[in-house]
Amino acid sequence: MKSYKIQTLKEIILAKVSFIGLGVMGFPMAGHLSDSGHEVSVYNRTSNKSEEWESQFKGKAYKSPREVAIGADFVMACVGNDDDLREICLGEDGAFKGMKPGTIFVDHTTVSAKVTRELANISKGSGVEFIDAPVSGGQAGAINGQLGVMCGGDPDTYIKAEKIISSYAKVCKLLGPSGAGQLTKMVNQICIAGLVQGLSEGLNFAEKAGLDVKEVVDVISAGAAGSWQMVNRHETMSADKFDHGFAVDWMRKDLGICLSTAEENGASLPVTALVDQFYKEVQNIGGGRWDTSSLIKRLNNKLSK
Repeated sequence: MKSYKIQTLKEIILAKVSFIGLGVMGFPMAGHLSDSGHEVSVYNRTSNKSEEWESQFKGKAYKSPREVAIGADFVMACVGNDDDLREICLGEDGAFKGMKPGTIFVDHTTVSAKVTRELANISKGSGVEFIDAPVSGGQAGAINGQLGVMCGGDPDTYIKAEKIISSYAKVCKLLGPSGAGQLTKMVNQICIAGLVQGLSEGLNFAEKAGLDVKEVVDVISAGAAGSWQMVNRHETMSADKFDHGFAVDWMRKDLGICLSTAEENGASLPVTALVDQFYKEVQNIGGGRWDTSSLIKRLNNKLSK
């Protein structure tokens, strides 16, 4: 079996970098690239976001994925889903039509491994290299440049891309060939889904038992039950505040990919399937844009809010 253990490279090599997709993640990620000294160009489907980015960082906005990709050494993307990714790559004004041979396309979108492999194969025909590189760490991780980046692709291509990704990554690793990054992100989402449900049940139990939730978390977060979600979400969960973080709509999109892939590879995901339906209940009361920690609303009789 081919080894994908690669020594992490910390130095940043300056390059001409384009970034497609200036959402809550892409906006600060592109900003880190600019702050690192790269020559950065950006594109966003809604131009007002591009203009806002230009006002805060050094770089230039373009009107299409094709235009922004022309002459770039690296093209990074962080968009919504499989269809969005296909459109910005293969559309009439897609990035693949603007990239020169040797350009490296780095996709930070969470999508299916299937579309990743599809686009990687298409890119080879024009001499473009492809790395799938979904991220974890949320909006806070993007803003602080502390993302976990899980990659799939050719090792030599990865070594080049890692030097650019390091502008906003706490850790970046190649996990295998094309699609391995997306498969690893699925593992990430499966783990989070079960964890948030368990945390919701635990905090709700503490409230029902008359315990001080903050005091409880201060103790148990230092032990085996501790997690990022517990430390960073217990206060807002107790306060019934969810207008922040990673949206339920996006989590359901990701869990759909996990469940579909599990059907293909034979993995059993009973808890993930159940939690996905719990998130559907949250969506049904208008909580699609709430943070994923809103699962607790199913338990504390606040679903009507």
